[in-house]
Amino acid sequence: MQLVAEAVAEARGEPRAEPPSVALDVPGDAYLPASYVPAEDARLEAYRRLAGATSHDVVDDIALEWKDRYGPLPSAAEGLLDLARLRVECLRIGVGEVTVTPARVGGSRVPIARVTPIELPSSAQIRLRRLVPGATLREDLAQLLVPLDPGCRAAEFLRELLVSLVPRRTRRRASRVPPTPDASGRSTSMRPS
Repeated sequence: MQLVAEAVAEARGEPRAEPPSVALDVPGDAYLPASYVPAEDARLEAYRRLAGATSHDVVDDIALEWKDRYGPLPSAAEGLLDLARLRVECLRIGVGEVTVTPARVGGSRVPIARVTPIELPSSAQIRLRRLVPGATLREDLAQLLVPLDPGCRAAEFLRELLVSLVPRRTRRRASRVPPTPDASGRSTSMRPS
């Protein structure tokens, strides 16, 4: 349905809406090996679909499709899906950039992830201190600095951390009260307060 709407908008000469972007610089193998998806055009289409994913459900559907078509996922494909899930989570909470800097001799002994911009309520800041001792929220810069274990899958770890700090809220639809006629006979809708 979205493709049809985009095609109609393009035919009318309306500008295409660009989805918000997220800059990710996270180490790890994240690609589709040619041995897993042999056809180059199929690999490019798979990358295109994954890059356009804007929900966790879409990423999960793509993962299932790959498993059905090509078999068990190699670790590099899992890494690519981890990055896509992190990107979707960043889109959900409004994070524009995630950068991991490696450990440095004479500097930080562990890799550090920088997540920006991010705002956390007090309860999430307390949860952060409990979940990742040594993590720092720089409120003045809207920046979260997270030390990473050297061997961890950084994208997966950061996504899980963001989900735990900014949980998904289930949205309840406001119950609709059926329209009732007023004194003049016109229908009015009353919402509960």
